[in-house]
Amino acid sequence: MKNQIFTFLVFLLSVSCASNPFTGKKTMAFMPNSQLLPMAFAQYDEFLNENNVIKGTAEAKMITRVGQRISVAAERWLDANNHQGYLKDYKWEYNLVEDEMVNAWCMPGGKIVFYTGILPIAENEAGVAAIMGHEVAHALANHGQQRMSAGMLQQAAAVGVAVATNEKSSSEQAMWMQAFAVGSSLGGMLPFSRSHETEADKICLYLSAIAGYNPDEAALLWERMKANSGGQGPPEFLSKHPSNDSRIANLRALSEQAKAEARKFGVTSFR
Repeated sequence: MKNQIFTFLVFLLSVSCASNPFTGKKTMAFMPNSQLLPMAFAQYDEFLNENNVIKGTAEAKMITRVGQRISVAAERWLDANNHQGYLKDYKWEYNLVEDEMVNAWCMPGGKIVFYTGILPIAENEAGVAAIMGHEVAHALANHGQQRMSAGMLQQAAAVGVAVATNEKSSSEQAMWMQAFAVGSSLGGMLPFSRSHETEADKICLYLSAIAGYNPDEAALLWERMKANSGGQGPPEFLSKHPSNDSRIANLRALSEQAKAEARKFGVTSFR
């Protein structure tokens, strides 16, 4: 049984890794887009039906305008880097939803939601672009698929630990299972999520700059995010996200690179 589990894990890794054009890294994707995207589209439609979608206002039009510019920037970058057709299955959609929650998200396949609660912190259109670019970047880098795949691996490994400790006493087995849960979270899943956030920040700066938005705004946005949270948060090693200070410093350091990338596409001034 132990050998079968190990063989299964190796098989999953060997058949499901492909290079992502935005990160250049091999990524785990146990569920192909042919299965994932229809599920995401259906869930998105269900969400819209159950929530108050705002249409026709200046803010709603801004969300659509920014989203279209970010998606065009992604296509331009992909075409310039010989990845034509990478987004052929995407069905872009941008919606503003009435909700006080400070949040926005992009599902696999380009289905985007902004909550009205985040707009005051965005403050301006470039701030919206910084948020939009970050959420779109998660989808473009296949982060959702990777987290799902990593969760499957974690569950399979937990089964392996349970099998390996099956002959031990129940209290000793529970100790091993607890140690695995803590170790796989602190040493695996949380750093994995933080790396995704950092990747999305970099991709966001490039896309927003190519779309004509000032990448300097991203660091200013996160300063406002920090202020909104009162500077509170768990230690970075216990969080899915980099600390606010780490993120702000990284965004400032990457901003000039993003402007240089935008110049390759003829963009020399920014909104």
